[in-house]
Amino acid sequence: MEVLLHQIDAFVDDPFSGNPAAVMPLLKWLPDELLQQLAEENNLAETAFYTSALPPEAGHAPDNSPAFHLRWFTPAVEVDLCGHATLATAAQILEDMHPGADRVHFYTRSGWLRVDRTPDGELVMDLPAVPSADLDVHAAIPRGLAHALGVRPIRALDGTDIVLMVTSEHEVREARPNFAAFPSLHRGVILTAAGESVDFVSRFFAPGVGIPEDPVTGSAHAQLTPVWSRELGRTTLTARQLSPRGGALRCTLSENRVLLSGRCRRYLDGVVRLPD
Repeated sequence: MEVLLHQIDAFVDDPFSGNPAAVMPLLKWLPDELLQQLAEENNLAETAFYTSALPPEAGHAPDNSPAFHLRWFTPAVEVDLCGHATLATAAQILEDMHPGADRVHFYTRSGWLRVDRTPDGELVMDLPAVPSADLDVHAAIPRGLAHALGVRPIRALDGTDIVLMVTSEHEVREARPNFAAFPSLHRGVILTAAGESVDFVSRFFAPGVGIPEDPVTGSAHAQLTPVWSRELGRTTLTARQLSPRGGALRCTLSENRVLLSGRCRRYLDGVVRLPD
């Protein structure tokens, strides 16, 4: 059996920037164990699998645009939300399968998600805003986390991920995490600060789910956008993730949704050969 594999960089501003995702269209769902093995073999932060068959719980698609069932796997686990692999999947579908369309919907573990293509080729992804609650920066964050990151947080929040806010972009950029010293987390930790040339910057670490450092994390910005929107008093923000690859995003808070805008760049197309 042969399965197509597309590797697409999401949230790019230059070649070899952004976050690589593997996108694998399927005629039907393969066993979950095999999907996990494929994600491990691909060895990227996320592998996105999708089919055109919607599950019964999806109900009707929101409109007449193309709609698919989408799932995301890290090399270690299936996850509930992944922004960059959703953007990459939309780019592949709108280029290869539906070049005349400018919108695609995905049914996922996080409900229905939408990606629109603008006239200049930018992709705009609609994600649920992820709420955060403030933590006591000294007493409530996981023991040893700040030390493992080598930072002194001035604010801490908890949501899908732990958010640690520090004083400067320099502190975010220069953090040298000791992954061997990381405490157990329910997913990951976002390190963030106000930016110098953008509104805010961040880095994302999730060694417990197989992602030591993610290059550009859409789901993290679904959590950071409400935080920085309140902090800065604006609903439209610019952001940059300061991983070694780096990537740029434009973030808009719209009630309980976050719109993330970015570009994709295809790196390779291939075929995976599986035993029949």
